[in-house]
Amino acid sequence: HKPVMYLLVTCILSVSLARANGNSFAHRGELRQAKRIVVKLGSAVVTRGDECGLALGRLASVVEQVAMLQNQGREMMIVTSGAVAFGKQRLRHEILLSQSVRQALHSGQNQLKDMSVPVLEARACAAAGQSGLMALYEAMFTQYSTCTAQVLVTNLDFHDDQKRQNLNSTLQELLRMNIVPIINTNDAVVPPPEPNSDLQGVNVISIKDNDSLAARLAVEMKADLLIALSDVEGLYDSPPESDDAKLIDIFYPGDQQSITYGTKSRVGLGGMEAKVKAALWALQGGTSVVIANGTHPKVTGHVITDIVEGKKVGTFFSEVKPAGPTVEQQTEMARNSGRTLAALHPDQRGVIICHLADLLVEKKEEILAANKTDMDLAANAALLNRLSLSPAKLNSLAIGLRQIAVASQDSVGRVLRRTRVAHNLELEQITVPIGVLLVIFEARPDCLPQVSALAIASGNALLAKGGKEAANTNRVLHELTQEALDIHGVKEAVQLVSTREEVEDLCRLDKMIDLIIPRGSSELVRNIQRAAKSIPVLGHSEGICHIYVDSEAAIDKVIKIVRDSKCDYPAACNAMETLLVHRDILRTTLFDQIIDMLRTERVKIHAGPRFASYLTFSPSEVKSLRTEYGDLECCIEVVDSMQEAIDHIHRYGSSHTDVIVTENEDTAEQFLQQLDSACVFWNASSRFADGYRFGLGAEVGISTARIHARGPVGLEGLLTTKWVLRGDGHTAADFSEHGTLKYLHENLPVTQPQPRQMTAQRED
Repeated sequence: HKPVMYLLVTCILSVSLARANGNSFAHRGELRQAKRIVVKLGSAVVTRGDECGLALGRLASVVEQVAMLQNQGREMMIVTSGAVAFGKQRLRHEILLSQSVRQALHSGQNQLKDMSVPVLEARACAAAGQSGLMALYEAMFTQYSTCTAQVLVTNLDFHDDQKRQNLNSTLQELLRMNIVPIINTNDAVVPPPEPNSDLQGVNVISIKDNDSLAARLAVEMKADLLIALSDVEGLYDSPPESDDAKLIDIFYPGDQQSITYGTKSRVGLGGMEAKVKAALWALQGGTSVVIANGTHPKVTGHVITDIVEGKKVGTFFSEVKPAGPTVEQQTEMARNSGRTLAALHPDQRGVIICHLADLLVEKKEEILAANKTDMDLAANAALLNRLSLSPAKLNSLAIGLRQIAVASQDSVGRVLRRTRVAHNLELEQITVPIGVLLVIFEARPDCLPQVSALAIASGNALLAKGGKEAANTNRVLHELTQEALDIHGVKEAVQLVSTREEVEDLCRLDKMIDLIIPRGSSELVRNIQRAAKSIPVLGHSEGICHIYVDSEAAIDKVIKIVRDSKCDYPAACNAMETLLVHRDILRTTLFDQIIDMLRTERVKIHAGPRFASYLTFSPSEVKSLRTEYGDLECCIEVVDSMQEAIDHIHRYGSSHTDVIVTENEDTAEQFLQQLDSACVFWNASSRFADGYRFGLGAEVGISTARIHARGPVGLEGLLTTKWVLRGDGHTAADFSEHGTLKYLHENLPVTQPQPRQMTAQRED
């Protein structure tokens, strides 16, 4: 691990030197470069809900994260509350014990009277709790071989220049020795706070004091980052308990007037307003600030490390306001405009798509110029192939878009089922858009107009997140898409996410995005499937496709199908990765011809365990039977029967596309019926698993899921349904035991509304 640690420390040091001018970080992603970090633990984080004692589980997770960051080479400091709560618990125990002893001595009876605890003064609690709190921190940090030191301060230590210099010198020396300073206000000697009624007469030191302390300390020590943990998710645009409250991802100093503050935290006299003032003061002093929730059980164990890794947690304070909207604002605009798009007549959506097709041809010079800029920056030949656009490819795209326009005529609003529930009570099931789609694609700019056209045809709003390698081409294509959408005033329905958003952060927008469609490498798809815990993902992480050659297969068909499936485009997700052969064709002419063909095509062969056992000198034995090579490589394995082939595919396949080659119709039908894959073929190449070849027009991807769309997903896969009931004053009581109506449940013929003749002419 030493080389990795060396690189990390070198990176952090270099960035810290670059930030010597005192400017705070402009973007969340830069927080990874923070070297000196102050973590402020509010009373709500440190104390239990009853405020009598510490929340040990939360403290332990905080200590673990701080120790881990310290061991990465960062300089960590903690500003903590908790002495009052710890002392309160201790003093309550001592008072109750003392009272019980006195009652036992004076009454001489076993039954004790009710004992009441007097109001405890906060400074006395702090005096009793400081040593225990520090001992607890020291014991916890010792588990990670991390040394700590306690520093108690008051406001006078900052107002007096000499004392402030002494404090600075002490903290600098502790950090130099790789010690974590744990700082707290010396609550035993501070002036008494105002009474706090909601704490049942027990006063505690105001959280506002520790917010101010943390901010002043961070600026004094030139910290790169201040993390303020409390019992709220971050800063909201209105009180969090209100219905329309929205968490603010990034807060800028100029936005302060637009915020409405709610009530304060359950402990302390401060509140969010005090936190914001302290955060803005620190920001002005050159320290970046994040306010986040340190009490939520699902995130407490990684909230600090998530913030340092640049993930979207809490509210990030930044002085640099981006020129464009945030991704949350883009999503809101897309949803609102998408609803208008869905309400358009089908031929109006068709005209938009046809206009986009025309623009691809008319503005090809502008598109190709932007594409050349991206290609000039490309790192390797493989990337060039994916990035490259040409006049011929743009013409082909335009043709495909016009096909989508025609197919869109009977998509949204199509009646799937009609039922007469009762007299004058009719029920319909109709197709409707899914809502907001997030499509994430890598360096393939041709994907943007295809996916945009499918979203428009299905009435869905679209967030498109393209690879940075195609940024210039995507920008031009998106401008053309919005120009086409503007014909009917729905320009904002398709948004291009070009901010510094991480994919994982986009996957957390579960209240804004209805479906995620990843288009790219299996690694990209897997990462998105892991990150999108609350949003459905349409796609497949692997394309481990099999071809089973039966004992009754025809030689000519086997050679053609295997060659095309493996060699036509080896990197495709529908390319063959494993060739299963029936045991009876080993050492036959057919098997020899298969091997010769693969060698001629320069396909590297890996032997499965059973195949290797038949050979004296075998090819390299496969490391895993669940491998997607994505190149001119494949695995060959032997099976005894069609059923064994099915069992093998179910165990090692990815439910993508699997093929049987045989002349026995009964065997083929059993294979087609029993195999549980999205696409199952008989005597046909696996490369047919494609939306265009299926006649779906363009596709958004291939899904191996079992819910919603499966296989190549085109326009139909971007629709869902809703139920529409038309009545005449009916109530459920009409059909009750004592009601006057009876259910008919009569199926009615489905008739579709006739669309107007679609034209590709533009509407001025």
